[in-house]
Amino acid sequence: MDFRSQATALDALAGLTADALIVVAAGDALPKNFDAALSELVKDAAKLGDFEFKAGKTLSLLRPAGVKAPRLIVAAAGKATLKAARSAFTAALGQLKGRGAAHAAVVFTGFEAGVESLAEQFVLAAQDASYVYRHTKPSAPAAGKLAKLTLVTDKADAEAAKAAKAGLARGEAIGAGIELARECANRPGNHATPTFLGQQTQALGKSHGLKVEVLDKKAVEKLGMGSFLSVAQGSDEPLRFIVAKYEGAAKTQAPVVLVGKGITFDSGGISLKPGAGMDEMKFDMGGAASVLGAMRAIAELKPKLNVVMLIAACENMPSGHAVKPGDVVTSMSGQTIENLNTDAEGRLILCDALTYAERFKPAVVVDVATLTGACVIALGGVRSGMYASDDELAAALSAAGETALDPCWRMPLDDEYEEGLKSNFADVANVAGREGGSVTAAKFLQRFASKYRWGHLDIAGTAWKGGASKGATGRPVGLLTHFVLSQVKTGR
Repeated sequence: MDFRSQATALDALAGLTADALIVVAAGDALPKNFDAALSELVKDAAKLGDFEFKAGKTLSLLRPAGVKAPRLIVAAAGKATLKAARSAFTAALGQLKGRGAAHAAVVFTGFEAGVESLAEQFVLAAQDASYVYRHTKPSAPAAGKLAKLTLVTDKADAEAAKAAKAGLARGEAIGAGIELARECANRPGNHATPTFLGQQTQALGKSHGLKVEVLDKKAVEKLGMGSFLSVAQGSDEPLRFIVAKYEGAAKTQAPVVLVGKGITFDSGGISLKPGAGMDEMKFDMGGAASVLGAMRAIAELKPKLNVVMLIAACENMPSGHAVKPGDVVTSMSGQTIENLNTDAEGRLILCDALTYAERFKPAVVVDVATLTGACVIALGGVRSGMYASDDELAAALSAAGETALDPCWRMPLDDEYEEGLKSNFADVANVAGREGGSVTAAKFLQRFASKYRWGHLDIAGTAWKGGASKGATGRPVGLLTHFVLSQVKTGR
């Protein structure tokens, strides 16, 4: 889709040339300096009871009097928040679905958010609305005729045009990353294999100038990643350990490291999952997909810092070769782990990746994983669970999520939660009791991340949707991208 911006006087909006004019408005009325023809049309519709300035309400008019565009859509946001603006714009796009409009001009009015943030969400909302998965479904419907969107800014605001341009660029970069993440996660397990993830990273490296290394089983064995290897040993599908580097600063500057869980299919192993809903376990590589998507966005935006991406990718399958409950394995760190439940495998591949991250002497490490069903119970599908080793990092991750409309919620890391991970036969068990399952999983990972600042995002509830809208969301690409960009400003 082609995204552009155009500066126009607010009292001359009716003269805009487009197939459709969309007005997204906060509050209970259009501003006094708004185009007179548009204001009259909205007032008349309100008097007739056809429109209200309430969240979710839309007005759709064909060939409105005094307006050059043949279609006029007005969407009420209610609140003046960025979230409300995106929601109302999405509703307006729904009014154009299946129609013949190829170009729409869009005006936001009455919002507290700056033009740059509105421009970013303008792009992301449009890309989300137009996304159609068709890799294994060639019969999927066409994306629609809408191919060009113009964000209209107030000509009287000298800085608005510059802000819009910056917001559009960031939105397009993040949107491309989200689409990559969704495409990878939506593909079934026989398509999105560990090898496929390696190939996708290599292709990204070639197109965006990243340094990429894809390690096979022999290389992983040489590194001593016994925990990672134990998860992969039950599958005939070969594992991959994927490393990608974006170098935007001097080599002496400590990098931000993003680590993704890449379980391309999770049967639960010997601790087999129930059959109902097991198909959704193709999404268990959502963490890997999101860090890959974030790397694409970062490579396009070119911030002045260094970023390293690590993905541990394999399947978790039951077989005569699979790791068994009660087996003890030795991690790359040298710590031994008693595997009490083979369906708690994500932490077993991540712990070796976290140890590997030490070699980069990182400024900060953030791992991302569809780790626990317990996090879904705690937070649902609205916010990702967030853990952090210090308050400053927690605040940065939280702020990034709010800015990106990709929110997270800080969870506790009290030492008492680690009690349940004690083992009579190893340094640590891979699971504790049922209570606080997301926290005890994070406490397990924290044991392997003691040598640097560390954050953990449990995205089990936010990486995909089930039911009729089943599919990957691409979260938390937006959060991760904004977090990395914030590290440039802090000098990390």
